[in-house]
Amino acid sequence: IVEALEGGGQTLEQALTLWERGEVLAQVCQSWLDNARERLETARTAQADATPSTSDP
Repeated sequence: IVEALEGGGQTLEQALTLWERGEVLAQVCQSWLDNARERLETARTAQADATPSTSDP
């Protein structure tokens, strides 16, 4: 998408369609990243909760 937009040669309508597609894909990628961060944080919390503390008797 970026190459096509940077390369030019599209009509305004084609460029807008490409840009809109890029925005949708960026939102999907951001959602995947947010989900991955949440899963990692959940796993880290679970691991920390399962690890005995050195201050426990």
